[in-house]
Amino acid sequence: MTPDDAPPSRSFRRRLLHGRSAGIASLLSSLPHEGIEPEEFRRPALRLEEGEVGVVLLDRTLHGELSAAPPEGIGEAAERLGVVVVGERSGAADPFWPPRVYFSLPEGAPDHHAARAIRSVFRFLEERHVAAVAQRALAARTADIENLNRVGIALAAETDPARLIADFLSRARALTHADAGSLYLIEAGEDGAEHLRFKAAQNDSVRLRFEEATLPLDSRSIAGHVATSGRVLRVDDVHAIPEDASYRFNRNTDDEIGYRTESMLAVPMKNVQGRVIGVLQLMNRKRSVVPDLSTTAVMRRETVPFDDRNEEMARSLASQAAVALENARLTAHLRNLFDGFVAASVTAIEQRDPTTSGHSQRVAILTCALAEAAHRAATGAYAAFRITPPEMTALRYAAVLHDFGKVGVRESVLVKARKLPPGRIDLLRERFERARLASAVRVWQRAATGELTAEAARGEIDGVEARMDAAWKRVLEADVPTVLPAPASDALREAEGLDFPLENGDRERVLAPEDARFLAIARGSLDDAERREIESHVTQTHRFLSKIPWTPELARVPELAWLHHEKLDGSGYPRGLRSEEIPAPARMMTICDIYDALSAADRPYKRAVARDEAIDILRSEAAKGTLDRDLLDLFVEGRIFDSTARP
Repeated sequence: MTPDDAPPSRSFRRRLLHGRSAGIASLLSSLPHEGIEPEEFRRPALRLEEGEVGVVLLDRTLHGELSAAPPEGIGEAAERLGVVVVGERSGAADPFWPPRVYFSLPEGAPDHHAARAIRSVFRFLEERHVAAVAQRALAARTADIENLNRVGIALAAETDPARLIADFLSRARALTHADAGSLYLIEAGEDGAEHLRFKAAQNDSVRLRFEEATLPLDSRSIAGHVATSGRVLRVDDVHAIPEDASYRFNRNTDDEIGYRTESMLAVPMKNVQGRVIGVLQLMNRKRSVVPDLSTTAVMRRETVPFDDRNEEMARSLASQAAVALENARLTAHLRNLFDGFVAASVTAIEQRDPTTSGHSQRVAILTCALAEAAHRAATGAYAAFRITPPEMTALRYAAVLHDFGKVGVRESVLVKARKLPPGRIDLLRERFERARLASAVRVWQRAATGELTAEAARGEIDGVEARMDAAWKRVLEADVPTVLPAPASDALREAEGLDFPLENGDRERVLAPEDARFLAIARGSLDDAERREIESHVTQTHRFLSKIPWTPELARVPELAWLHHEKLDGSGYPRGLRSEEIPAPARMMTICDIYDALSAADRPYKRAVARDEAIDILRSEAAKGTLDRDLLDLFVEGRIFDSTARP
């Protein structure tokens, strides 16, 4: 068997188009059947259906006719159409023939030569068409793989479940040419029973006002049937679902929005364990159609059924989306878990010092608000400052946890509300009472020996009482901490000089040197040793936070929390860093921490400072070079303090 006689690689209908020239009957009679169907070229348009190839037997007469009036559709049929030229053609060119697949025979060539040429052209066209179809299929498959890869990368990068669902639905519709789509997720209700939740809907033809809703997880609905069976459902026309099917199409939604659903593809979304977590529904696959140019020049889109390629694409997309959605859910769960841990840590701090309840959260709110203001600044020192969402999250965590190290500070120091240590004021009160009594006893002893008259004794006792009362008042006043440094008063020094007689004749001061030292504290309620212990909470915070395996986006949390008491001039603690060593987010936290500490009304050891007074104190510190003046301006001008203002 020669190559020309070999059977085609697939079954084609062979159409031989010929003219009306003399001798055509003789040529046709010499052709074996081999599926060749001769027909006279009469129609004004040349159409080849799928599975057809054609050969034009071109003589001088037919060539002239076609050159003068090229048939419609010649371009569409070019891939599967060839020519066998018999004799000379009329004219040197063939303007109507795009493919230019020719086999020429001289005038008067034997019929069996022409028959052989016709079979050869048919064979060539069939093989070329098979190769073209395979090439297009390969190109389509390659495009599908590339599209799936791009979708997979995009879905994997998205961690917000809501955005992920919307993006996935859009991409699934685009790759399957679906006019509309919806997505359902399986979730457990309050009673523990599972149901389908309608999570997203999109439609290119009508505007939707989407609202979430729930459906029973059973086979009565299309989504429920797919979810419970775990199998793909492809419906060419939802209005012609067989009566014996367990599922039905709900037409109410179409009626409400003025839409008509016809074809549908419903695909289960399965996670890596093979469990169905949701259902993807695609509706009304659209195919672009170029109409007859004699009627309209506008391309139209018609609704057609989904095909095998759409189903395969939707399956792959649904699997990718299920895994991405599970990962996003896990990420959200871990984020919620960590937020809960942070909240529990703050609660632990506040339980140790209930008087500062809410401070950590307020500092976080103020700091993030100030960071946003700096991010928006168009002019000034922070015009180029930018903070990304992950950086903002890290700053929020650092601000919320900035005081966690206080869990390691002794409670007597942590909650010290007055300058004197807890319980010391009660001992002093008893000491003053003992001093009053001892002084009175000594005066009456002198009166008993005649050294003093009764009247003089009463006068001296009254004087002692007055001095003791005045001294006690000064002690109480001195025991109250001050926000700003206050020098020790002369009145307190006078109180330090008061003494009373002992039974052995010696005299003892009412105020012990240790008491006087505490009362002489110029600012706040802590002496140097206690202040160092309190300041150690910053280092303890850093040690604690450094033990947590932070993600790369949150790696700076320990450092930022460690820096919230550093000052630009190096006077801060614990490391005494200077301005160039302190990043902007830490400077923001410092300002907000000081502002809240000044203005908070929940500190028993000091009065709440009014907002304007607190800002004046901050401006004074900025003028001395301890705080960032530009950030403070943003804080004031942007009214960041309103972020935590109480109603």
